Amino acid sequence: MSAADQILVTGGAGFVGSHFVRAACDAGSQVVVLDDLSGGPLPALPDGAVFARGDIADRALVGRLLREHRITAVVHFAARIQVGESVHKPELYFDVNLVRALALLDVLRAEGPNVFVFSSTAAVYGMPEIVPIVESSPLAPINPYGMAKLGVEHALASYGVAHGLRWAALRYFNAVGAHPDGTLREAHDPETHLIPLAIDATFGRRPPLTVFGDDYPTPDGTCIRDYAHVCDLAVAHLAAIELLRAGTLVGAVNLGSGAGFSVRQVLEITARVLGRSVPHTMGPRRAGDPAVLTASNARASQLLGWRPARNELATIIDDVVRSRR
Repeated sequence: MSAADQILVTGGAGFVGSHFVRAACDAGSQVVVLDDLSGGPLPALPDGAVFARGDIADRALVGRLLREHRITAVVHFAARIQVGESVHKPELYFDVNLVRALALLDVLRAEGPNVFVFSSTAAVYGMPEIVPIVESSPLAPINPYGMAKLGVEHALASYGVAHGLRWAALRYFNAVGAHPDGTLREAHDPETHLIPLAIDATFGRRPPLTVFGDDYPTPDGTCIRDYAHVCDLAVAHLAAIELLRAGTLVGAVNLGSGAGFSVRQVLEITARVLGRSVPHTMGPRRAGDPAVLTASNARASQLLGWRPARNELATIIDDVVRSRR
């Protein structure tokens, strides 16, 4: 990244957003974080990063930040992220994740810049029939979370045609890990992700885990998921910005390891890293859970030059443990 890069990061206090902020600052960019802190407190920002507390739908605030800081690219992480909550509160997810994103895009259309990287999700695919999933797979989200994210992707494509917006939609599978120095971590409230839950259960900080289903058509009967380290995700966003600045069309890109681990494998490797078993019980299947969700990352490799560097599950778990001691 060029030292002249001025990046507005929405949701930069969140899990992936905060890791991107660190990576962008380390690469020499000037970063402005816009976050309403609804997801938790602000982590320590790198020296030189600027923080503004507010809503992405506050057009006056966003416009002022774009002008005052001469923003040249926007990376948009701000969103609600709980799939189950989206089913029970669809109005919240369509408002925060779609309507407010459209308000943000309208300010960009009026003020610039024309480089936009969007934090999207594998939930846009719904229940895939073929895995690993490629970007051309059918888009059929089965919950409001995925529907709202896909709505933003449609808007980006339309803004690209009508207004010349250069955009990338990076579709995460399972963002995991923590900064290797232990200073940044996943801190959702409530926590819903398997690896931090397994670690906390092992340390007695929460009750035993419930494994949802052990009768899936997989080698050990439990669901298989694709995990990507959050620091690797941050690198992919930086690569997308570089390509967009150069005029390359990016569009939708899967970000996953290209492989997968079952729930049982996650628990076994967690136990190996921690030196003790993970307390858990078996429960029934959870509605809407596919047996296998893994990504083809061939497009990310070819287009972004992206290859995960910290995708060994033991490395991921070790980083999370270091951040949660």
